[in-house]
Amino acid sequence: MITPHQLLHPTPKGLYCPPGEFYIDPVRAVDRAVITHGHADHARAGHGAVLATPATLNIMAARYGTDFTARRQPAEFGEITEINGVRVWLAPAGHVLGSAQAVVEYKGLRMVCTGDYKRRQDPTCQSFEVVPCDVFISEATFGLPVFRHPDDRSEIAKLLQSLQTFPDRAHLVGVYALGKAQRVISLIREAGYHDPIYIHGALKALCELYEDHGVPLGPLEPATLEKGQAKEEQAKFAGKIILGPPSAFADKWARRFPDPVPIFCSGWMRVRQRAKQRGVELPIILSDHADWDELTQTVKDVNPEELWVTHGREDALCRWAELEGFKARPLRLVGYDEEVGD
Repeated sequence: MITPHQLLHPTPKGLYCPPGEFYIDPVRAVDRAVITHGHADHARAGHGAVLATPATLNIMAARYGTDFTARRQPAEFGEITEINGVRVWLAPAGHVLGSAQAVVEYKGLRMVCTGDYKRRQDPTCQSFEVVPCDVFISEATFGLPVFRHPDDRSEIAKLLQSLQTFPDRAHLVGVYALGKAQRVISLIREAGYHDPIYIHGALKALCELYEDHGVPLGPLEPATLEKGQAKEEQAKFAGKIILGPPSAFADKWARRFPDPVPIFCSGWMRVRQRAKQRGVELPIILSDHADWDELTQTVKDVNPEELWVTHGREDALCRWAELEGFKARPLRLVGYDEEVGD
């Protein structure tokens, strides 16, 4: 029987499958790539061929242009593709729209690479699916016991309560353009807020793409406010929700709104120092990654013979796994950004 290292192993370009001659989420351009999801630290342009879900391919096209790869190979969840005798199929990861786990099977060995994932229900993407396997490759972005994410809807309730408490202030919400923005909008709608939500131009294309894939976001309007506009025009944003990428909050764009409440939605808002460094007045703890309890429960649910850990707090999760009786090892992959989809 083939060994796990012979089927998949880390290289400077990313996780490589020698029998199939493909990489999973490579950090450099390669001839053939399997992409788990559309965040930029996992989905790069320039590959010769890309296998991914249709939604992920559409996200990559929206971000990089339609010529981001020489050949696109869409694969629906559960659809098996054979590459040089290696069976590859995708299972839902629950991270963002189109996100997948890459399941690799060869000569009786099954390995699952999760990419990024979460276990809680998300109205904007398909829920994580447990896939039993011999080797489970898990992310560990929030792989420390201190990271236990609160209830999503309770966090959104803090934002809506602030709107009622400060009706004269614009509420500027920092969200990443892919996944977090659409999830926050959906949760706000679910909570009963039906007024227009204003969005920075950097969020427009991906919000439209989500709606094209059947995720309703309700009325969205551009958060445009030119420098020097009359105070009456600025006043229309008082008591309104305005979403923008974190980078925009260091720009003059954010300072044009009336007495803004700086808000940031991230799992890292659990760390008070991070909120303070960003000048966040209302931290919202909302992550698109599994927290400590979800990570450990997932390992128990999958029950692999071996756990490989990457993307984050590798040592802590490996140590927990060993104490639980699992064989575990850190992968030490490089080139992945903890902030892209937290």
